Amino acid sequence: MTIYQIFTRLYGNTCSRNVPDGTIEENGCAKMNGFTDAVLRRIKADGYTHVWYTGIIEHATQTDYSAYGIAKNHPAIVKGRAGSPYAIKDYYDVDPDLAVHVPQRMKEFDELLKRTHKAGLKFIIDFVPNHVCREYHSDACPEGVADLGASDDTSLHFSTSNNFYYCWGEPLHTDFAVRRDVDEYPYIEQPARATGNDHFDAWPSQTDWYETVKLNYGVDYCDAGGRSVHFNPVPSTWTKMLDILLFWCGKGVDAFRCDMAEMVPVEFWKWAIAKVREAYPSVSFIAEVYNPALYRQYIQRGGFDYLYDKVGLYDTLRAIIRHEAPAAAITQQWQSVDDIRQHMLYFLENHDEQRIASPFFCGDARKALPALVAEAFMGTNPLMIYAGQELGEPAQDAEGFSGRDGRTTIFDYWSPLSLRKLYALGADGKPRKAVAAACKDEDLSLTPEEQSLSRYYRQVISLRERESALVFGLFYDLMYVNMEHHQKFNPDFHYAFLRRSEDQLLLVVCNFSDDAADMGVRIPAHAFEYLTIPEGSFRAKDLLTGGAVTLSLHADGFTSVEVPAHGAVCLSVAI
Repeated sequence: MTIYQIFTRLYGNTCSRNVPDGTIEENGCAKMNGFTDAVLRRIKADGYTHVWYTGIIEHATQTDYSAYGIAKNHPAIVKGRAGSPYAIKDYYDVDPDLAVHVPQRMKEFDELLKRTHKAGLKFIIDFVPNHVCREYHSDACPEGVADLGASDDTSLHFSTSNNFYYCWGEPLHTDFAVRRDVDEYPYIEQPARATGNDHFDAWPSQTDWYETVKLNYGVDYCDAGGRSVHFNPVPSTWTKMLDILLFWCGKGVDAFRCDMAEMVPVEFWKWAIAKVREAYPSVSFIAEVYNPALYRQYIQRGGFDYLYDKVGLYDTLRAIIRHEAPAAAITQQWQSVDDIRQHMLYFLENHDEQRIASPFFCGDARKALPALVAEAFMGTNPLMIYAGQELGEPAQDAEGFSGRDGRTTIFDYWSPLSLRKLYALGADGKPRKAVAAACKDEDLSLTPEEQSLSRYYRQVISLRERESALVFGLFYDLMYVNMEHHQKFNPDFHYAFLRRSEDQLLLVVCNFSDDAADMGVRIPAHAFEYLTIPEGSFRAKDLLTGGAVTLSLHADGFTSVEVPAHGAVCLSVAI
């Protein structure tokens, strides 16, 4: 699994005005119809197996769609003009921003799904189970499906029959609000409902997820005797959320990226995922979980296929790239989850994290290339790339609600130049004329630096798919015999490992240093025994550059390797 994450609202938006806090009329918005066969074939050709279309389901927005029968949202409880894709407004509908013809938005979604499958790609959407927007109401749910909160007893703080938590008659206090139109018609919520980030009173702050309300899965967080659980009988929210999952499975969705899965009890996941798989056995579930102490619960009990490896490998690689941690720390990270390592989803960017090329991270996308090689080649784990990462998107803009923070906005209408370039890119590596015309002949050609970076990404991803040692080969970490500073090998900046299939041996060496390295990598006798490696001199090919070198392989000896600054080698020997 190699996932291409696309923030759908941005990818394909050809408007370059980029007015801070701009409306959809001023800044434009990408559409599902813009993902043509040609666009999807190029994504497939780049080596991806799955596309995660982020922000597909209808969410709260300040854009007025009341002419189409969609209720307006109060601006006090919407973050940004476009709104957060994680403040769900209707689980059974598609975001109208993404449709060319709003009344036909679900048909346009169905056609996008078909085109994605036709291109040989799997289709991932978000499932946001923990919270919804404050004005949630489904006007598109199937007949006979009860709306969330429709039959809640608002006089009770907690009940397993309720879908929300209530604050005992206290109104919501909106001191947090960005003061746009608030004084003209104040937002009224009586009684207040608990806020999505487990804030259980009526006074959320600007730093809370104030635009959302928490869903009730049968956990009483304010029980006087301590947090108590009430899962029998099955809570109302469980059955309603299962219906939502089955609805999208019926559409043909292949996988769900489950937002903040650890804030929903594992007992629900065990129950719901099992029921989904009774009807749709091939559907995959990816969990956003940040607490390592919960990892095994959500895999072994909850039934998840994959978990974010954020707190472990991502944080470690970020620190190594910034020279705040030694390269040897990678070993400790994979060892800490070795029993579940094939379930860990690796990434260097996503919509929550700062862009590599931003000054908040390291200011240079090329400095992350050894980290890309390490996480892509270490195992059979799924890998995720965030659209724009492969061109070095710097995220230097202050788009509106999203200030200049090194991230690409999820709250505003915007159009990063890197995404316009990617969207325009044709099979020949040049901008497609139709897109260039839509961009008013803006120069959408890739710079030499962007061309080099994107080629590197394509090469790494394609190697994951075609080299036998990377597809299913054994992994052998070499750091335990290379921890001392010897033969010019520095474990603060260098990381080395082997991969071995029946007919191929790979020596992968990553250099996180600012300087090129001519080093000696020690390969222990145990590696020769465990991987059945013959000794001697062999002709090797660097799969990243195509260059040829001679490798001397001897038990407990040192193999000479030259690695460029902020680079890596993947030396292949046919055995």
